Amino acid sequence: MAFLGGLFSKEKKESLDKGLQKTSESFFGKLGKALVGKSTVDDEVLDNLEEILVSSDVGVGTTLKIIERIQARVARDKYLGATELDKILKEEIASLLSENHSNDLKDFSLTDTKKPYVIMVVGVNGVGKTTTIGKLSAQFKKAGNKVILGAADTFRAAAVDQLKLWGERVGVPVINRGMNTDPSAVAFDTVKAGVDENADVVIIDTAGRLHTKVNLMEELSKIKRVMQKVIPDAPHEVLLVLDGSTGQNAVIQAREFTKATDVTALAITKLDGTAKGGVVIGISDEFKIPVKYIGVGEKVDDLQVFNKTEFVDSLFRKI
Repeated sequence: MAFLGGLFSKEKKESLDKGLQKTSESFFGKLGKALVGKSTVDDEVLDNLEEILVSSDVGVGTTLKIIERIQARVARDKYLGATELDKILKEEIASLLSENHSNDLKDFSLTDTKKPYVIMVVGVNGVGKTTTIGKLSAQFKKAGNKVILGAADTFRAAAVDQLKLWGERVGVPVINRGMNTDPSAVAFDTVKAGVDENADVVIIDTAGRLHTKVNLMEELSKIKRVMQKVIPDAPHEVLLVLDGSTGQNAVIQAREFTKATDVTALAITKLDGTAKGGVVIGISDEFKIPVKYIGVGEKVDDLQVFNKTEFVDSLFRKI
C-alpha cells in the first residue's frame, strides 16, 4: 500500500477555512453579541452559549455536556473571564472529538495492513454518497493506491451510471451488472476482482434507501456475508455518508443506519454551503463513531481527511 506523506497543507487549510466560513461567522457573530458588556462567565452567558450551540446544530445532549464542562472550569478557576470563553470552548470541543476517536488524520494514507482494504459505503440518496466515493477513489489513487469500485446501488440507474462516470474520470475500474441486479453479487465480483488484481482499496457503493429498515438491514447483512466468502473479515470499514447541511436530519439518518449495520466511520459532506457545521461535533459525540472525512467544497481535493485540530482551528479562526 502506498503512503502519501506531508503535513496538512496550506491549500487544504485554506479550503477548510473557506468551507467552514458560514458556520464560523454565524457562531461568532452570535457569541460576540452574547458577550457584550460581560466580564465574567455568568449564568446569562452560559444560557446564551447553550442557545448558540443548539442553533449551530451541535445537538442538545452534546451542548449540555459542553456547558457542564465550562461550568466546571469556571468553578475551578475563579479568575476566568468572558474574554477567555472562546479558548475554553475550543479546548473542550477538541477534547470531545478526541474522546470520540476522531483523530488527527493528515492524508489519505492507508494505515491498515489489510489488502485489499474493503470499504462498504452506506447513506441515503442525495447526501453525496456516490460523489464521495468518486472523490475518495481519486484521493486514494493520487496517494499511489490501486483502487476498484463496485456499483452495488443497483436500485437506481443514475447511481450505477454516476459511479461509472467517476471511474472513467479518475481512471479507476468499476465493477457493475447494471440496474435491478443483485447488489450482493456485484459486491462479490468487486471483492474478488480486488483480490485477483492485487488492489489496495475496494470501495462498494450500496443502496441509499430500501422500502423498510428491515429490508435495509437484510440487504446490508447479505452484502457483508457475500464479501466474506472472498475475504473473511470484509468489510474492513463501513463508511456512513451524511449531508452536513441538513443539520439534525443528518443525526436522524445516523440513528437509522447505526441500527441497520455496524457503522465504523463517518463522512460528512456539504459543510461549505451551511452554517450548521456544528453537526460534526454533535454526531461524533452522540454515536461515538470517528469522523474520517469531511466535504468542504465541489473540487476533488475538497473532500478532506478529518483533522480535529485543523477543524477546530478553522471553526474558531474569527477570534
